[in-house]
Amino acid sequence: MLEVEIVSNSQVVVGAELLATARVAVIGYGNQGRSHALNLRDSGVCIEVGGRNGSPALANAHSDGFRPLSSELAVADADLVIVALPDEVHGALCPMLLGAMKPSGVIGFLHGFSVHFGMVAVAKNRGVVLVAPKGPGTALRERFLQGIGIPSLLAVHQGGDDPGRAEALALGWAHGIGSARAGIVRTTFRDEAETDLFGEQAVLCGGLCELIKAAYETLVDAGYPPLLAYTECCHEVKQIADLICDRGMAGMGSAISNTARFGGAASGERLIDSSVRTRMREVLADIQSGAFAARMVSDTEAGSPRLHAARSLAADHPMEESGRAVRALLPWLK
Repeated sequence: MLEVEIVSNSQVVVGAELLATARVAVIGYGNQGRSHALNLRDSGVCIEVGGRNGSPALANAHSDGFRPLSSELAVADADLVIVALPDEVHGALCPMLLGAMKPSGVIGFLHGFSVHFGMVAVAKNRGVVLVAPKGPGTALRERFLQGIGIPSLLAVHQGGDDPGRAEALALGWAHGIGSARAGIVRTTFRDEAETDLFGEQAVLCGGLCELIKAAYETLVDAGYPPLLAYTECCHEVKQIADLICDRGMAGMGSAISNTARFGGAASGERLIDSSVRTRMREVLADIQSGAFAARMVSDTEAGSPRLHAARSLAADHPMEESGRAVRALLPWLK
């Protein structure tokens, strides 16, 4: 198994020097795009923001002091184009961006999904890079303003006519958003895309949410108060997750009660047994084969019925009412 490579400071400096004299276009001004554009601008980089004329996103960019342009105009003279659009629209919009870019322009992505799974094809003479911060855009911006940063993954899918320049632009990009303060880790588009999708599905957005919901329903069905069920099975997740992030699994164990530690050891393996591990491997195989990506593209092309149905089910779940009641008790959320 290959060890990961942490980018050295000397490599980052070369990239930062190149980006300081480059023109960068950020296409898309949502959660991630806004944070990348603001952090890069604060780092002294020349930034253009592009998007759909008349969109709320471009209005937000204007409010933040940018001169918003159409996507075609924004990318025309850019040395680096950062695609900060949702994965599902890359296939439709990236050909237009690539056609409007100058030959030496490098295209950059925040996620390897669309390139790795073949939604976007780029001519071999153009550089294709990735910088993927390991956190939401809000955290990327907040940590930057605090003088710290969050780690990013960095990959060069293809170097184009000038591989050294493509990599240096990516390094400068990662530096400009603040990730050099925390760590820049080399990877590939494949590894980033597949591990990111698996983490989301098996743990963060799939497994965890279903586990919380099932535990809540188990307690409520057994006659316990919904407010108490929500507090125990959902609200306290953040406190344990923060301990794990700050101290690791073993460190978390040393910060909880003996009762909680003994109960976790006694019941954790009963819940996450060999059958669950088998289904996890099935989820990973589904991602690796491209089947998940194909289903997502099909759902998008059909108007996203499955995605909309999932959102409606989550919003209508009885747990949401309990959650609102618990959050109303917390003054720091008001």
